Amino acid sequence: ALLLAWTLALSWSPAFATSLVGTVVGVSDGDTVTVLDEQRVRHVIRLAGIDAPEKGMPFGQRAKQHLSDLVFGRHVEIDGDKVDRYRRRVGIVRVNGQDANLAQVHAGLAWHYREYEREQTPHDRQTYREAEAQARQAERGLWADTQPQAPWDWRRQRRQERR
Repeated sequence: ALLLAWTLALSWSPAFATSLVGTVVGVSDGDTVTVLDEQRVRHVIRLAGIDAPEKGMPFGQRAKQHLSDLVFGRHVEIDGDKVDRYRRRVGIVRVNGQDANLAQVHAGLAWHYREYEREQTPHDRQTYREAEAQARQAERGLWADTQPQAPWDWRRQRRQERR
């Protein structure tokens, strides 16, 4: 009986939760999308492991457009069930097996968000780091700017200006 109870408890654990699948019906910016699942429930998804320029920043619209070109109207799978303070699900967005989060970094339209890298697998951590380094070296996207401002610094500056 104890083994059965333990097995049932594990089967309901978030670690065993299935991935969210659905269609991207909105792209808010370069790291946030809205997915409509098979039950027609909307989920706001924050792309894990990256931070893209905000809409008001240089390259913000390009980051949004690139992500939209990758995922809008497409069937996607979301890996990850963390929920952030804004009630967004945080995860890797995959379309046809391609990691859209990584594609944003590779295109030079997002930073590898190192503040949260401990939440990534060691493989993803290394792959995202390498993609950012390659984009920087090739001066792709925002790396063409001589001193691109990180979105977390931009947001902090905006908060201080409002005080």
